[in-house]
Order: sequence, then C-alpha cells, then structure tokens
Amino acid sequence: MACRYDAAMGPKTDAALTALYKRHRFPAEVIAHGVWLYHRFNVSLRDVQELMAARGVAVTYETIGQWCRKFGPAFAAALRRRRPQPGDKWHVDEMQLKMNSRRWWLWRAVDQEGVVLDIPVQERRNQAAAEAFVRRLVDGLGYRPRVLVTDKLASYPPAARRMLPGVEHRRHKGLNNRAENSHQPTRKRERVLQRFKSPAQAQQFLSAFGPIREHFCPRRHLLSASTYGQLLTHRFDTWRQVTAPAA
Repeated sequence: MACRYDAAMGPKTDAALTALYKRHRFPAEVIAHGVWLYHRFNVSLRDVQELMAARGVAVTYETIGQWCRKFGPAFAAALRRRRPQPGDKWHVDEMQLKMNSRRWWLWRAVDQEGVVLDIPVQERRNQAAAEAFVRRLVDGLGYRPRVLVTDKLASYPPAARRMLPGVEHRRHKGLNNRAENSHQPTRKRERVLQRFKSPAQAQQFLSAFGPIREHFCPRRHLLSASTYGQLLTHRFDTWRQVTAPAA
C-alpha cells in the first residue's frame, strides 16, 4: 500500500495562480514568504509565526500550516516543471519512518547530482513495493535511466529485471551514498516535527519540502562566491515567478 499525494498539477497559468490566492486576506508575497520559511529552514510553525511577527505580520501558526498544506505542493510542482531534466543515473534507497507505532518506508530516488526524483511513502519494502516505486519513477519522469544504483536489499534485483530490463544495475552500499546522504534533511525535519503523525501527512509535507528546499540549496561547495550569488539571485527570481501572480 502506497500513500499517494499527487501535487503534479499545480498552477500552470497566471490565472490558476491568481485563483489559488482567492479569498485569502494576506497578499501573495506574505503567503509565499511564510511557505518559504517553513520549507527552507528547520523551523516549526510557531517559529515561522514569530519570524513573521518580527516583520510586522500578525498571523497564527494554524494559518501558516494551512498555507503550507495548500500552497506548498503547488509551488513545488511548479519548480519541478522549471528544472532541467534530471540525470540518467538513479540512486534509490529507503528509510524507515515510525508513525502511530507502525513502521513505514520512505523510498527516495536521486540522480547523480543529488536532485530528488521522487519520495513516496509505502507500507512495505518488498519486491512489489520496489516495482511500484520504479514504475512510478519511469511514468513520472518519462524516461529510463542508464544506470540504477541500490544497496543490497534483496527486493531490488528482481524489481530492476522486471521494470528496467537492459538497464545496468549496481548493488553496493558504498556506491549509494548519494541517496543515503539525501535522507539527512528529512531526518532533521522529522526531529523538528517530533515525528510525522501519519503517512498522508508525511507524504504531503515531503512532496513540497524536497523541491522547495532543493531549489535554494545548490551544491555550494562546488561554486565560487560570485557564481553562488548569481545562481541564488536567479533562483529567487524563479521563486517570485512561481509564487506571485502578475499585477
């Protein structure tokens, strides 16, 4: 059983983005700023409320939570549409989430540059779950990888042979550090949130958290200060285009 939260549509036109803000008393810039703070930094909703108050905006943490649930997935989907096509080397891994005294599995796929491809929450980590995840990746991205890299979980080889015939499959824990390190931001947020409350809540949050955080976190250690500044300016411009309807 997979917990799906489909935010792939999002606002594709300015009219759709304008309609998204309809009946909200705060302007788009304020709402987008609250959503950005929550998904970009390791803060709670109450922390965001305090940060907004410091800017002279009186809004409750419950309202900020509603903004994040409504606008976060839409903004994340728009950012995904604007990014270049990911790489052809997929790193796949899974991590355990404990919710309501039950174990769930967060599956994650990233490319060779660390770009997150998908992050579904599933109840199992058997062959059927692995096949469902790979099928979801291929259907969502529209292409097949050149290389699939996994750890030594026994579910991966039969799933790879069935879903990706002819694709090179490399199994080695050390080769999959790209995916394993990609779990670290999720673990940090899990601690701030004092664990996810349900699979649906985890899926909804992570579907927005991944693309928004990633958009503002280029691989800074590979960039000069001037290049990093220019790239960050460009990404803030993209964020404003995604979140602010035309006047």
